[in-house]
Amino acid sequence: MMTRLIGTPSISCVRDELDMSNEPVIDHLANWLDSAGFSTRKQAVSRGKFNLIATLGKGSEGLVLSGHTDTVPCDEALWQSDPFQLTERDGRFYGLGSCDMKSFLAMALHASQDFDFSKARHPLTLVATADEETTMNGARLLAENDQPLGRYCVIGEPTSLTPIREHKGIIMELIRFRGQSGHSSNPALGNSALEAMHEFIHQLLDYRAQLQQQFRNEAFAVAQPTLNLGHIHGGDNPNRICGECELHIDLRFLPGMQIEELRDGIRNLARQVAARRGLQVEFNALLNGVPAMHTRSDSDINEFLQEVTQRQSQSVAFGTEAPFYNQMGTETIVIGPGSIDQAHQPDEFLPASQIEPTISLLKNLIQRYCFR
Repeated sequence: MMTRLIGTPSISCVRDELDMSNEPVIDHLANWLDSAGFSTRKQAVSRGKFNLIATLGKGSEGLVLSGHTDTVPCDEALWQSDPFQLTERDGRFYGLGSCDMKSFLAMALHASQDFDFSKARHPLTLVATADEETTMNGARLLAENDQPLGRYCVIGEPTSLTPIREHKGIIMELIRFRGQSGHSSNPALGNSALEAMHEFIHQLLDYRAQLQQQFRNEAFAVAQPTLNLGHIHGGDNPNRICGECELHIDLRFLPGMQIEELRDGIRNLARQVAARRGLQVEFNALLNGVPAMHTRSDSDINEFLQEVTQRQSQSVAFGTEAPFYNQMGTETIVIGPGSIDQAHQPDEFLPASQIEPTISLLKNLIQRYCFR
């Protein structure tokens, strides 16, 4: 199953020429799950993009095992082996999606086959989502439907089998000032968007300092919210007054901070600069926003996974689909094989030594939350 999933490209990308449908991956999973006795439902997310929801057993408030079916793009020339062919060497399985995170879906299906679900008290639901690497629209659609799929959920992102109960949220914003170009010999002929951006960046860094003074969570390796100035472009020639300037930023925020409040704070700063200087300002959410994740430390699934793994649950900076499950009232922990350090780079790999422990962990979860 891992070989088939990794051999079926399903790249998700904001660039249309690289973006792919995930339907072939969904169809592979649906065929296997149907054969294994699951009741499957294919859910259209957008053109060429689908979720798959597969349930085994009767009742309610069961266990959800969830993973995304898409991968990031890759540069094949930088790989030592074909990224779309699962390759084993030196105790590792190499391939695009090997740890992030197609392999988890295969392991979850494999783990389910050791149980007689006619005797289950609660159902097992496997969920495969679309576009986690870009919009997270697959998980957003699940949350918008507001129909909890289970009481507890595990998302198998690569965490080296360490439970994760918190992560930061993310927003990515485009801010564009439009002024008036003109000959640089006479400043009165134009209105510089670049100078406005200079003032805005100064205001933005003050805003970042205020957030970092106000919010802190020592559970995170980087205990404060971060704001990165990632891309800037303005003007076209040194002897022309800059008529347009654009900035892209990334803000990663702590649990308890709200997306819309942060977005409004940034945009209001830009509007004030534009008003003072007589410019226009435009905004675009490059990422609609991923909420911060927080699952209670005394949640049963958090305490159970700490006991089984003998590892304290942790907090991380990268985002996942977990907050969308939490929004539905499903208590969610992120835990899976492989390391995030190997994701999104050439020669992504999954340690072979983590496959059996992952399957064993999943069987423990199924036993506890479907049969107890």
